Amino acid sequence: MISGHVFIATSLDGFIARSDGDIAWLLERDNPAEDHGYDAFIADIDIILMGRETFEKMHTVRPWPYNRPIVVLSSTMMQADLPDDLVDKVRVANKTPEEAMRMLEIEGHRKAYVDGGLLIQSFLRAGLIADIVITSVPVLLGEGRRLFGSVAADISLRHEGTTSFPSGLVQSRYRVDA
Repeated sequence: MISGHVFIATSLDGFIARSDGDIAWLLERDNPAEDHGYDAFIADIDIILMGRETFEKMHTVRPWPYNRPIVVLSSTMMQADLPDDLVDKVRVANKTPEEAMRMLEIEGHRKAYVDGGLLIQSFLRAGLIADIVITSVPVLLGEGRRLFGSVAADISLRHEGTTSFPSGLVQSRYRVDA
C-alpha cells in the first residue's frame, strides 16, 4: 500500500512562503553544515508529488535538485508546459489526491513525498498522509502562505520526536493517527 509523507519548513508563525510565494527567508537560513535529515528522508521515498506553485518555484533551479521522479498535480498545467530538459523527469497529472495515489500504487510506488502547501492540505483532508516532519525556522513573517488550511474534522497527530539545531531550527516529527 502506498503512503504519503511530508518534509517541510515553516516560519515560527506557520508560513511556508511569503504572500507572493517568496521563500528567500528560508534559503538564507540554510546551513549546509547542519544535517536536517532530508537526505535520509528522501532515500526512502520513490516518487515526489508536487503542487503546481511549488513546481513553478523550483523548475528553473539548475542543476535539477531532485533525484526522484516527480508528478506535478495540476488542473491548469499541461505536460507541454514543462521545460525540455525536465520532460523525462517530471510529468503532469490532473488528478485528485485519491486518484493520484491509486495511479502511483498501480505503478508500483510505495512511498510518496507530498510537497507544496495546498497539495499537503488536500492530502491531509483526504487522509493520505502517514507522517509529517516540520522544521520551524526562527523567523516571524507575520503573513504569508500557511502550511495548514481548514479541515472538516480534527486530524490527530502523535508526536514522535523533536530535534533542535545550533542554527535555531527546531524539527518535529509526527505520525498522523488513522
